[in-house]
Amino acid sequence: MGLIDHAVAAIELGRPVVIPTDTVYGLVSTPYREEPTLLIQRLKGRATAQPLALLASDLDLLLECVPELHGRAEALARTLLPGPYTLVLANPAQRFSWLNGDSPLAIGVRVPRLTGAAQAILARVGAVVSTSANLHGGPAPLTLAEVPEQLRAACAAVVDGGLLPGLPSTVIDFSGVEPRVLREGAADPAEALARVAAALAG
Repeated sequence: MGLIDHAVAAIELGRPVVIPTDTVYGLVSTPYREEPTLLIQRLKGRATAQPLALLASDLDLLLECVPELHGRAEALARTLLPGPYTLVLANPAQRFSWLNGDSPLAIGVRVPRLTGAAQAILARVGAVVSTSANLHGGPAPLTLAEVPEQLRAACAAVVDGGLLPGLPSTVIDFSGVEPRVLREGAADPAEALARVAAALAG
């Protein structure tokens, strides 16, 4: 079994895997059951009250996973994704509640621009729960060697994508009345907000 097949099988079984994303190395697993998410939280030493992102292979699949993302939410997603953003959107049906920490009525979503083995893996599994492959509070890894050894040892597969851009995704919360920038990262949030304003106005 090749690395891609092995990583896909591991994710589908709910085991953690390290893959390169369009920003930093990510720790991923299946998002469709609660236990894999809890395992990732434990491995990182991260509180379960903190949310993780739903990372989808493409926009259409994301909208299948969270069908309530229509109207304004869909317009936001189609304006900024795929790209180096995590969008926090309203989640009235509380889908994937185990991903959303202490904010069950919101969900963080990503559609990254992947290449190589990571793209092939995500295309086959469709969606993953994703967070940076570091210990809680540690630096986001730009290379596989920077992923802490204890995380790599706990993972069923690790995929080397070489040196990555190095900034985590920019996180913008659109779940309320006004957008809030929660983290400045790989993309300029001001540019994102301008694009969104233009798209909604049009």
